[in-house]
Amino acid sequence: MYKNQRIAVVVPAYNEARHIGEVLRAMPEWVDTIVAVDDCSKDDTLGEIQACSDTRVVAMQTPGNQGVGGATMTGYAKALELGCDIAVKMDGDGQMSAVHLPPLLDAIVEQDYDYAKGNRFLAGESLSQMPRHRLIGNIALTFVNKLASGYWHIFDPQNGYTAIKASALRQLDLKNIHQRYFFENDMLIALNFHNFRVRDVAIPARYGEEESNLSPFKTGITFPLLFIPRFWRRIYQKYVLRDFSPIALFLIMGLLLLGWGVFFGVYHWIKSVLTGHPATTGTVMFAVLPLILGFQLVLEAIVLDIRETPR
Repeated sequence: MYKNQRIAVVVPAYNEARHIGEVLRAMPEWVDTIVAVDDCSKDDTLGEIQACSDTRVVAMQTPGNQGVGGATMTGYAKALELGCDIAVKMDGDGQMSAVHLPPLLDAIVEQDYDYAKGNRFLAGESLSQMPRHRLIGNIALTFVNKLASGYWHIFDPQNGYTAIKASALRQLDLKNIHQRYFFENDMLIALNFHNFRVRDVAIPARYGEEESNLSPFKTGITFPLLFIPRFWRRIYQKYVLRDFSPIALFLIMGLLLLGWGVFFGVYHWIKSVLTGHPATTGTVMFAVLPLILGFQLVLEAIVLDIRETPR
């Protein structure tokens, strides 16, 4: 136990036969249960898990390749079944050192947060080791995630080194969490529905010989498409359905005015170019005023949403 809390560490693994054994052996003695989930690997990952002599290790295998999110949800469900108080998620590739488990857990045990996650940007020494394309992509996705999840104080949402209270985990619909690499972002969005408190913890990453299966090009296309419906679902759930807020009104009216201003302005600009007759002052103002008012309304919605961030 860790400070009177039963700790379960969930380790999803796919083709990690080279690293998974070392990850399992490095777990501190106070970890109560280690749920190692093989996601139908093509190598001998499952064999390496089963070969581990540690009696705390519970070996599992998904019925089919589900992705890191699906494997993690499988592990979470088992951890809850075994009666943990806190569930930690640690990858099986060796990038996440068990040395950093205590500060992650202390955010929950001592500071009463519901969910704690690693943040490589707070641990500045690890940024120089992060591949440049990962760094740029992570920064871009962070700001999109802030808008979609409503956790404006959180950075590095792609960080998979996390800990969550079992009481919070039970309230989430694990079946509806995205099963693949988007699941870390989806977890934050799901947590915001319940106003759970989330804390960033400075944890450096370790980069070795492991290769990421995440394609930057595919991520740049698919992640924004996944964010959009979840953003609107959060706005509807929190600011319309559960407790009506001017945030939804400001956002919808602002976007409509912005859309009208852009459409009307571009239409008359093209028309003036083709005909050679410049638009009148009234026409210009009819495009500019909705743009200004729409921008102000959207900005006010964002400011109010930041104030509503669960802290």
